[in-house]
Amino acid sequence: MRSGSLILLAFIILTAFKANAQPGFKGGAAALDRYLTDHIVYPEYARQNCISAIIKVKFRLDSVGNVKDAVVLDGPGIDLDDEAIRVMKMTSGKWQLPPDYNTNSNIVLPIRFVPDNARCTNATSAGIAAAIANYQSRQELQNAVTNYYKNKYTGAADTTKEAQIIILKKQLGYNDDFIADVLDQASKKLKQGDKDGACEDWNFIRNIGSDKADGFIAKYCLR
Repeated sequence: MRSGSLILLAFIILTAFKANAQPGFKGGAAALDRYLTDHIVYPEYARQNCISAIIKVKFRLDSVGNVKDAVVLDGPGIDLDDEAIRVMKMTSGKWQLPPDYNTNSNIVLPIRFVPDNARCTNATSAGIAAAIANYQSRQELQNAVTNYYKNKYTGAADTTKEAQIIILKKQLGYNDDFIADVLDQASKKLKQGDKDGACEDWNFIRNIGSDKADGFIAKYCLR
């Protein structure tokens, strides 16, 4: 999967800090920008639908600079939100803290996601808005598919419904090309050191009825 471009709004809003006592990313704002740009994996639904967004992530830093309690304050409510939190957590340990840092302080980081303009020249505002609105109903269909296969693997599924599930998979676009894109997404996360994120993608592939990630799950996710 090709990731879209990302532009970081390179400023941090800090609350409950004294003047000149703010934490900073090691190497400064430019280094933070580069880190996020290098580690963002543009999520598949947003990529396919050319969705852009500014997502504000709130988090705290513990005494050694690890990211804690990361949540989305403002976002479109789609897969971009999850990716913003994932990459923010990956900055753990890369922050410099001032003396007597208050670990109860909140940091808000706005990140702008911009999809690949080369493949999104024909995207329309109406189409993008419809895709965002459709995300929740799509999630319900996705849950029906993944719950079926989770139950099937444990022998608890009503297999007479599998034909309906296959229809849902086609409706959702869960074909070989889609699976290849998710495998590529997982590979990028693994190379970044995010094994948990990669395992989440591989297990998703398994839970839509494909065995194409089983080798990766056995190697990386069952320990």
